[in-house]
Amino acid sequence: MRPVRGDVVVTDFETGGWQGWRLEGDAFGAGPVRGAEQLVRMDIRGYRGDSVASSELNGDGPTGTATSPGFVIERDYLAYSVGGGDYEYSTCLNLLVDGEIVRSASGRRSDVLTPGSWDVREFAGRTARLQLVDVATGDWGHVNADYVVQTDRPLVRPAYEGQLYREAWRPQQHFTARQFAMNRLHPGMREEGWLNDLNGLVYYEGEYHLFAQRWNKCWIHAVSNDLVHWEELAPAFWEEALDTGVQSGSVVIDYGNTSGLSDDPANPAMVAFWSRNDNRSQCVSFSLDKGRTWQHYPGNPILDLPERDPKIFRYHPGDHWVMMLYGDQQYHLLTSTDLLHWTDTGNVVPNSFECPDFFELGGKWVLVRGDGRYSVGDFDGRRFTEQTEQLLSDAGPNFYATQTWNNTETGDNRRIQAAWMRDGVYPGMPFNQQVTFPCELTLRTINGRPHLFRTPIRELATLHARTTTWSGRVESSHVLTDSPGEIDLRIDLDIPSGATLTITVSGAPVVLTRDTVASGTAAQRLSGPLRSLQLLIDRTSIEVFANDGELSISRCFLPTGTGVVLTSTAPVAVSTVLHTLKPVW
Repeated sequence: MRPVRGDVVVTDFETGGWQGWRLEGDAFGAGPVRGAEQLVRMDIRGYRGDSVASSELNGDGPTGTATSPGFVIERDYLAYSVGGGDYEYSTCLNLLVDGEIVRSASGRRSDVLTPGSWDVREFAGRTARLQLVDVATGDWGHVNADYVVQTDRPLVRPAYEGQLYREAWRPQQHFTARQFAMNRLHPGMREEGWLNDLNGLVYYEGEYHLFAQRWNKCWIHAVSNDLVHWEELAPAFWEEALDTGVQSGSVVIDYGNTSGLSDDPANPAMVAFWSRNDNRSQCVSFSLDKGRTWQHYPGNPILDLPERDPKIFRYHPGDHWVMMLYGDQQYHLLTSTDLLHWTDTGNVVPNSFECPDFFELGGKWVLVRGDGRYSVGDFDGRRFTEQTEQLLSDAGPNFYATQTWNNTETGDNRRIQAAWMRDGVYPGMPFNQQVTFPCELTLRTINGRPHLFRTPIRELATLHARTTTWSGRVESSHVLTDSPGEIDLRIDLDIPSGATLTITVSGAPVVLTRDTVASGTAAQRLSGPLRSLQLLIDRTSIEVFANDGELSISRCFLPTGTGVVLTSTAPVAVSTVLHTLKPVW
């Protein structure tokens, strides 16, 4: 057993100056704030000794950083106290290793210093530095810190100490965001670990890119070569300044270098379009290395037009670009030859709200609104002519801001869709919100009208671990499995008129009749009898696909039991195939 090691003080800010620290800007003055009288005036509490590092002495206007001399990591934890504004990476205490931010903590909009600690065992023996950061101005635009010590026995342990991607409620087949340097439970909007609207889904040279909102603070970025196993990279790009925002948008590959953003036409730019928080400045960021690094276009904004969520695509018959922009409960259509200068066609699509997705499928054009409602029609490059009423692409309570992967015509040409599973709850977890499993879209005819079908992509089969089958009649109740776990369940069935079959998944009911399905929703009617059902069951979500995807229902839930049980009000013939699933992480 290792003997107990004494603490090693990194800094207590009691020396009266910034000896050995590197200062940039004017936020941190000539030294830490010293003296009880001054600290009381600033309402700073919870400190020890007589001094506190603070950027608040001259108010919330000054900005800058203070970086400590190097020190060697010699203990398991680094304990600290921090207060001030709650702006991640903008009013914070950072730990740097090899110049990279590996740990970070911010205040909680309070000048009471809150103790915390970081687990630093993975950096043992390496040289690190502390960095105080204040790049925020205005309300709570400051940071306070005190007494940083290396210890094996922190007074307050890190908020979460479990293994990444193995957390109790972390979905195992659905994408969720991670924390990189922060460590807090139940992250909220604009906080690391949170995600919302999907943005800029694009395929390029064998790689699928998934971008998503951290509530207008940055674009989360993940990549995959199979749409199943994802690697989350550092955020693609951040807002230009605190609270200016990088809202939702889209990404295209500028193969013809129409924008001139690439110096090498053989290396086309990956171009992202997004809106600032003023809901009128439409902006561009671009990458020349397959999305690994990004820069904001220096001529932003490229367009001053309300409101937000620009969807960009190439209209090949007209050899021009098209923008669909949400504003005033409708979508505006604009055109461009170079991605940087746009002309309003004057044409709009009424009764449409937020996050448009627009694509050609099966010889028709499909417009999907932010709430998942879609219509089908014709498009001539300037005007969309709807030929159907608005229909539900998914009837679930947790389906929003759906997008499809762009540029798949350079791959296998499938139209693949995913959405933010809005409003899920994950108590005590270091992440928040999840993404639906990717689904392939097809357009089929029902009662003479085109209808969108959604089915999980075929790559789901690569996650199948163990398969069991059962066929028989459910007379009253039958347990398919009494084990918790992630499952791909396929059922063929024939429910008599007037009968109900309920599939209870870890306490959550999916209720079926001869021609309806309900999963956290009112009963959703099919065009004919229910013949087949697929349930994709993860730790905190259930996705239901009826009759080969004619109806889909995406739902978040928290288990209140275990296993899968079939219960019927009359004998029902069923045939089931149950695949347990391997984690994607």
